[in-house]
Amino acid sequence: MPHGSRPQYAIRTEKNVCATMRDGTRLYADVYRPDAEGRFPVILLRLPYGKHMAELFGDHEYFPARGYVVIVQDGRGRFESEGEYYALIDEAQDGYDTVEWAASLPYSNGLVGTQGQSYLGATQYQLAPTRPPHLRCAFPVSAAADAHQSWVYHTGGALSLGWQVPYAIFLARNTIDRKGIKDELWPHIRPNLERSINFANPLTPEAYRRLPLMDWADILQDVAPYLRDYLTHPEDGPYWWAINIERQHRNINIPMFHVSSWYDIFLRDAFVHFCGLQSRAMTPQARGGQKLLIGPWAHLFPYTTPISGGTGDIDFGPNASIELHDVQLRWFDYWLKGIDTGISEEAPIRLFVMGTNQWRDEYEWPLARTRYVPYYLHSAGQANSLDGDGTLSPEPPTEEADDHFRYDPADPVPTCGGNTLVIPVGVADQRQVESRQDVLVYTGAPLDEPLEVTGPLTVVLYAASSALDTDFTAKLVDVRPDGYAQNIADSIIRARYRESRTTPTLLSPGKPTELRIDLWATSHVFLPGHRLRLEIASSNFPRFDRNLNTGGDQATGTTFETAEQTVFHNREFRSHIVLPVIP
Repeated sequence: MPHGSRPQYAIRTEKNVCATMRDGTRLYADVYRPDAEGRFPVILLRLPYGKHMAELFGDHEYFPARGYVVIVQDGRGRFESEGEYYALIDEAQDGYDTVEWAASLPYSNGLVGTQGQSYLGATQYQLAPTRPPHLRCAFPVSAAADAHQSWVYHTGGALSLGWQVPYAIFLARNTIDRKGIKDELWPHIRPNLERSINFANPLTPEAYRRLPLMDWADILQDVAPYLRDYLTHPEDGPYWWAINIERQHRNINIPMFHVSSWYDIFLRDAFVHFCGLQSRAMTPQARGGQKLLIGPWAHLFPYTTPISGGTGDIDFGPNASIELHDVQLRWFDYWLKGIDTGISEEAPIRLFVMGTNQWRDEYEWPLARTRYVPYYLHSAGQANSLDGDGTLSPEPPTEEADDHFRYDPADPVPTCGGNTLVIPVGVADQRQVESRQDVLVYTGAPLDEPLEVTGPLTVVLYAASSALDTDFTAKLVDVRPDGYAQNIADSIIRARYRESRTTPTLLSPGKPTELRIDLWATSHVFLPGHRLRLEIASSNFPRFDRNLNTGGDQATGTTFETAEQTVFHNREFRSHIVLPVIP
């Protein structure tokens, strides 16, 4: 592998350097640069968490020592910067102005790249369609493409309650301090928070159950006004399209290196951007310059030491541990310094295959050699819980009894790991939820040989409900010989959005209805002796808000109904999961 930039410079630091936006608002940044004469390329990070946070990731030391200017900027209305904060809405315009300001600095050579994780990745996606003349490349990690179905709501239409309210409170802390209203407001907030912290304090169990949901918007009105707008716009539409970068791929003209994880809350978005930009970006260089790396982690991970190989209960082994800074350096050296690091000749996709725990290079997504194999639900009508008679196999059903369960919003199925934030994430033993009568469990026979599943996952469910609106969840599980049930992928569909995310359609109670549940994607080998399992339920709480089953407004509703649910698997209604099997 060709050598890239080596650490050779002492570092000079300048705090609170001002950049004036087009409307006169002043945003402040910390600048870390080589302590040497000359001009250097710029790596820009923009964030709402306080620019001091960048030092946790080590960028301020790693890149300047290797000949880069690193600029870390407080976003509008955050910490040292002026203005009012409203999540995401100003990041495109402010990002453009900041790139052009950075390119004009006396120690800049005029070439700018961006990088950062989570919201710092979202600022890069928001910026890219504005096409600043001096922006050359980006390295977004774990970030959203479509704020409606990946940030606030989920692909299936449910509110991502588990992290949205805690996150709004987390961001509001700085706004509370800026407004000087901590003594007035914090006593109304603090009793609702657990003391444990995972990026943001999760709510107490009682607070997660609080109705109506709009109460949170009332409490946070002066410090997180966007929360009310989120709750009053549950359907997709113009409000969300303003910050939907998935709709703007044709306006993007730079190469981007997308990074995500199989248990990342923004996993879907990495594939959406990579595939969309490969086919629709503005220029051949941009279309050919897309890269994708997917590891076996959850959402947040450190840069300063190699990324660990674990998430939740599991450690995927030493192969899963990588030093992301090394990848970033090869990327920026190529695009900002013109050094042939070999990265442009490498396969565009690098995936971690769980189960065998190996990295593998690929050239397209989905993989061209995929065989899409349906695995069908079966039972004699008693698939409830681990003790039931539900099975899963490639054989289509014949005439079989339907399965039934009762979904009570007062007693929802608890979240047990998965692609979420704030609440416990990643791998967890699903037997603790599979013991419930309101969880249908369909388990396959032990495998005789390895079965690789790599690609998009979809459940086609034929179901009926006594309610006008309700939810159905699906979860793909790997059952080990010792019984441990490892969650691989899961998702939800809010029935009113089964046909359209912009125009809801209520159910006809009791009528069999086709529901397609998008489980996003995975790359996992089910090993010999392991069994496939599919869970079907109607709640995953508090990751998703509880469907109140009334068909009314979820944000303002204060009452709920119990729903009687039916799942069909027979000759006419062949409920199944479509597995992307790799021969």
